[in-house]
Amino acid sequence: MPVQRLNHAVLYVRDVDRSLAFYRDVLGFRVKVEIPGRAVFLQAEGSTNDHDLGLFAIGSGAGPSSAGRGAVGLYHLAWEVDTLAELSRVRDALLAAAALVGESDHATTKALYAQDPDGLEFEVSWLLPADLITDDVRAQGATTRPLDLAREIERYGATTPGGIGVSVRV
Repeated sequence: MPVQRLNHAVLYVRDVDRSLAFYRDVLGFRVKVEIPGRAVFLQAEGSTNDHDLGLFAIGSGAGPSSAGRGAVGLYHLAWEVDTLAELSRVRDALLAAAALVGESDHATTKALYAQDPDGLEFEVSWLLPADLITDDVRAQGATTRPLDLAREIERYGATTPGGIGVSVRV
């Protein structure tokens, strides 16, 4: 079964309207189908999928996820952006929403980590194009460093398309 890509993810949330506002206003998802107060299906800005994210309300009495802290479960979802300029724009939106919880340089991946209103973690990242992955970059791959986004923009350019030959076919 050669998987091509993730088509969509579904999350259980306490308040679907609150979560909808976050994913729409902070990350730019648009509503495709809404069942008021119960569920919403969202599409990412650059996507042609029917939907990329489903949110299902389970109510305010739901406890926090204990995944990774005493229970198995999903750690996070990762969404890829096309350019470092877009990663910078998302960083600003996450900061404004007080949702940014981390920034990491994984050598071939420049990543932001954030939490939605229910504390569910996700990643937004830019992937180095295959032709820029040198032996020096590969050697750094085992270490994670703090992300210096301004330095990475200076190094690779704000509008260099990411993931070419890695996650985007040539």
